[in-house]
Amino acid sequence: MNPQISNCWNQLISKLPNPHFLQSHEWGQVKAQAGWVPYYAVWTESEFYVTQNFAEAEGQTPLAACLILKRTVSFRGLIKASILYAPKGPLLDWSNPTLRMRVLNDLQNFAKTQKAIFIKVDPDVELGRGVPDSVEAVEDSTGPAVSGELKRGGWRFSADQIQFRNTVLIDLNPDEESLLMKMKPKTRYNIRLAEKKGVVLRVGKKEDLPNLYKMYAETSVRDGFVIRDENYYQMVWKTFLENCESQAEPQALPLIAEAGGEALAAIFLFIFGKRAYYVYGMSRNLQREKMPTYLLQWEALKIAKAQGCEVYDLWGAPEVFDESDSLWGVYRFKEGLGGQVARTLGAYDFAPNLFLYKLYAEVMPQILNWMRARGKKQTRQGLE
Repeated sequence: MNPQISNCWNQLISKLPNPHFLQSHEWGQVKAQAGWVPYYAVWTESEFYVTQNFAEAEGQTPLAACLILKRTVSFRGLIKASILYAPKGPLLDWSNPTLRMRVLNDLQNFAKTQKAIFIKVDPDVELGRGVPDSVEAVEDSTGPAVSGELKRGGWRFSADQIQFRNTVLIDLNPDEESLLMKMKPKTRYNIRLAEKKGVVLRVGKKEDLPNLYKMYAETSVRDGFVIRDENYYQMVWKTFLENCESQAEPQALPLIAEAGGEALAAIFLFIFGKRAYYVYGMSRNLQREKMPTYLLQWEALKIAKAQGCEVYDLWGAPEVFDESDSLWGVYRFKEGLGGQVARTLGAYDFAPNLFLYKLYAEVMPQILNWMRARGKKQTRQGLE
């Protein structure tokens, strides 16, 4: 990875509204090792350009930017085409109607020039805050306006939502005592219980990563979700962990909760652009009564605040806010930490080639289901 290019791109997007670590240069390089080709799109007052080797435009302030990932796919070896994805992008002031129309039109044209089946975008444009139909729910006019423009422009709400549409956010601006008091009494009790039971936290290092993957695999088997192979996670974690040494962003801190010298639970705290993210969480079946996950989140929250973060993103909330949703149990845990639900418009696809788009939509779910079943089996066998 070229540090100069990385710093250039990351500094550029950090000046835009709601910069996200999934739009960072590091994430583009991670996905490049997983078969994607990263492109860097920039909008200034006078031009729009896309490059694979980014160099900051001199003398011009960017109005918008976007990391676009490209992958080539084939249907039975006969038809080759590409798909494009802008994870948590593009980045811009979405309340500016003229700018957002310009950006969306340019992305459509780029998809056509790349002969793409589709391009997917899923920016953090909010529909509102709070659980829908609750007393605290507040709607945001920007989200519905953007959604309407997308549909009128030929974009389709995607059946394949890569990222969580909803999440839980904690405002880190209040002092620590205020943050603690915003939590539910049961959460505060469990934090104190973990401390009383001798649970302590330490920041992990590279040599901890193999054991952290084993813990993550154990968690996935127990809770029934699919994970990738170890090489992928080692690549992601090492890429962002390296930035911690130089104090550059984005970075990822592995936080490990231990009791009696034995690791019980861990999370990866990603930090970028005054926002912290709880992305990967894992725990063992041992000593769960000591509530290590509660202490982990409290310590992560304090670390994020100490590093200048203003928001802690707990990474995911239900689509439907009742017990029928698979994320309900996880959401109740996050809700106890005193956060607020943020609802976004989700992913939208623009398909220059509707025939291939429909074909892809029919075939890909079958492939993904097969890959998930195989992935679960391989993870389980690896643990055994």
